[in-house]
Amino acid sequence: MAVENLAPRPLVDASAVIDDLMAATGDGMDAVNRLILSRSESSVDMVPEVANHLIDAGGKRLRPMLTLAASALFSRVRGNEIRFAAAVEFMHNATLLHDDVVDESDMRRGRPAARTIWGNQASVLVGDFLLGQAFLMMVESRDIDALGVLSRAAAVIAEGEVFQLAKAGDLSTTPQDYEKIIHAKTATLFEAATEVGAMAGGADSTSRKALAAYGRELGMAFQLVDDVLDYGGAQGSLGKNTGDDLREGKMTLPVILALQAGSEAERKTIERALGNPESGEAELAEILAIFARYDTLTQTMAKAERHAETARAALANIPQTVERDILFGVPEFCTSRAY
Repeated sequence: MAVENLAPRPLVDASAVIDDLMAATGDGMDAVNRLILSRSESSVDMVPEVANHLIDAGGKRLRPMLTLAASALFSRVRGNEIRFAAAVEFMHNATLLHDDVVDESDMRRGRPAARTIWGNQASVLVGDFLLGQAFLMMVESRDIDALGVLSRAAAVIAEGEVFQLAKAGDLSTTPQDYEKIIHAKTATLFEAATEVGAMAGGADSTSRKALAAYGRELGMAFQLVDDVLDYGGAQGSLGKNTGDDLREGKMTLPVILALQAGSEAERKTIERALGNPESGEAELAEILAIFARYDTLTQTMAKAERHAETARAALANIPQTVERDILFGVPEFCTSRAY
């Protein structure tokens, strides 16, 4: 069923939200970046070469900033927020190195993926090195509860990646399967990032759960929007990297909804393009026309908006501070990227 078109946004200045988040966490992120650089060192030259190739490529480092902002919400700071934030970023970068091997990706953050320079084996092993460093930092914090949060997150993320691999190209994939995948592979690390941040700040159990819920819902919105962006955003438009997920056979929500709503001929069109690395603009234009016919990008964005609203609602009982207001705006930043 078609849904009402979503008007172009944003409701807030998305760049201002991130600027405010960067300003609020600036001193802490300087310390996090120094720790990341020092923990990337190794007597084996290839280890820092591969690690720094990805780390130096940038990215907003949203997850560690969220850890620092969550910590700053509470007054009983215990001093572990820098280690926790660095550990979260190392876990994120480890999954990127591993994902590029699994997906056979050639590009990452606008530059050649590490696997195309050093090979798949080095990328996997350096990813393992970063995971090891993340857990070492957690052990050094002497916070067994926080170590448990990130350890469980690492296991769930791996499960999610395996489940996504098993579902690649599977036309019977359901929206419930998709939700399970993105909860595991994306939302879990957001959830862990904000939860350990709250723990570093000395939050009580109720506030800790609230920040965990905030991170989880934010992560769900973030991944839904990423999956829409792969098809040119909420309006669906061809671009340089449009359709990469389709070529890799990833069963994202726009595809799943189109398969459920489409005719047999439309399903065949999607099936021919799905997992086909040779799918070009003509094939993608056909897919986007099917998406437009059934409003699958709009439906996906509507779901992202609902998760973003739930994330904001999770902060309802957190005392209003500068950091709380910034965190309140981050879900809007995430969804506005697609408009």
